[in-house]
Amino acid sequence: MLSACTVRPADDDDAALIAGLTRKAWAGKVSVTSSGHRETAVLVAEHLRQGGGFVLMDEETAIGSVRWLPHDTEPGVWEILRMGVLPEYRGSNISQHLLEAVIHHGLESGIDELRLAVRADQPKLIDFYSAFAFELAPELEYSHANPLEPTPLVMRRFLRD
Repeated sequence: MLSACTVRPADDDDAALIAGLTRKAWAGKVSVTSSGHRETAVLVAEHLRQGGGFVLMDEETAIGSVRWLPHDTEPGVWEILRMGVLPEYRGSNISQHLLEAVIHHGLESGIDELRLAVRADQPKLIDFYSAFAFELAPELEYSHANPLEPTPLVMRRFLRD
């Protein structure tokens, strides 16, 4: 099914594409109360301007995406959000390409730390992120948490000593 997956930086023209990818990737996988189901191109464009994003490609077909935003109050910290892969492409760990792209970009950008949230209903993701040196950080709160959802677990990865 997959040929050669690549990751490319997202730009403003990708906002509608990423919003659609997020909604499709989260459908049937994430609780219906999640704000990801109501993703809009306007919000994605704002995220891309404030932080950035990547699009996962299977040749010419966009099959996943991820975004990050700088933390509101902690310089040198990015929060990773809305990572998702379309259902028909799951099962071969290709989401790791998106995560690795953010990690490498953070290193190149001189970022000190990456953070992400693990939804309470998706604890198996803890092992996935742990494989990329993310650690649970129960003392932290996720600044983009949805008040309609149970509080997510926060994981962090330090990029610099």
